Amino acid sequence: MIRMSEVVLPGHPDKFCDQVADAVVAECYQADPRAYCQVEMSAWCDQVFLTGGIVTRKPLARDLAEIVRATGRRIGYVAPNAIVADRYQVHDHVCQRREDPRTWTDHVNDQCITVGWAGYDAKVAWLPPEHYLAHRLGDALARSCRDGRLEGQGPDGKLLARVRESSNEWQVEQILVTLQQLEEISLLELTARIVDDLRDAYAHLRANDARWATSFDDIELLINPNGVLLNGGSDGDNGQTGRKLVVDYYGPRVAIGGGALSGKDLSHIDRAGAYAARHAALQAVRTGASACRVTVAYAPNRDVPLDVVYEMDERAERQPQEWFAHSEVRDRYRGGAFVAGLGVRGHFGDTSLPWNDPTRLNRAA
Repeated sequence: MIRMSEVVLPGHPDKFCDQVADAVVAECYQADPRAYCQVEMSAWCDQVFLTGGIVTRKPLARDLAEIVRATGRRIGYVAPNAIVADRYQVHDHVCQRREDPRTWTDHVNDQCITVGWAGYDAKVAWLPPEHYLAHRLGDALARSCRDGRLEGQGPDGKLLARVRESSNEWQVEQILVTLQQLEEISLLELTARIVDDLRDAYAHLRANDARWATSFDDIELLINPNGVLLNGGSDGDNGQTGRKLVVDYYGPRVAIGGGALSGKDLSHIDRAGAYAARHAALQAVRTGASACRVTVAYAPNRDVPLDVVYEMDERAERQPQEWFAHSEVRDRYRGGAFVAGLGVRGHFGDTSLPWNDPTRLNRAA
């Protein structure tokens, strides 16, 4: 069976927008632990547009334009990159209100169908192996662009992995990388550094999991097949919050429901519901299922979901509908400590997050 998945690096314009949106959510939680926030961002060239709504009892410590620029600086939009974050012209059209946000956050104010999935085991963070592989290799390149062999390159880029899965063995057949670069480095030198980083990251995976059966030298590598990429980020493409949903969820193998995750406070039912569905699917795998998909449907102003559907072959633990109630999931995952990193770190591959840890099934974050 051929499996494929794709990730984007932190400097991709869509992922930049996701990171800014979640940085705004985190800022709102600093001002008010019960904050309501729904913010979207779009970017093109040196122009950034913010829309949405924020409700907090206290003002934010920073204005939104500074959050945009600080996020850009953190991910590498600094000279001599084609994008310099401090030059962004930020058009802030977010409605900010000073009142009790619980009027907005303490009930389901939207409808949604959301899906959670888990399978395999902890060695692949209970994700499809091809998606786990793409994320780990992409993370390695992102780290290298910050302070490794590729320092100063990127931060825009994409990585695609193609894997042949058979029984309990995974043959990696192709890895495709497109990475933004500085003008002073040759494409040949960039390629050599990328190959070395991929080799090291893949060797680490193989050392921890024998199911990665392919020798690195037998993998077909495609590095910047379109040639030199200098003008990355929003200088080369427009970006928008919520356009990398398959990257954010489980890769193309698993159908997803709901909507975008980043940019919404954790009372939003499509975000909280997505985390609850993942958490429940993970617990089912931990208690006997080889894989589990949980689909949850919510209606406005109804605390308990309309329906919860489990799809799994084996008998395993199921959570009652009340466990998925908005009042439960809203407070189970609410908090600001981890939100800012989700836009880049990922929502379902980090086992330190409460919904990716079955041992924290009934504890607050």
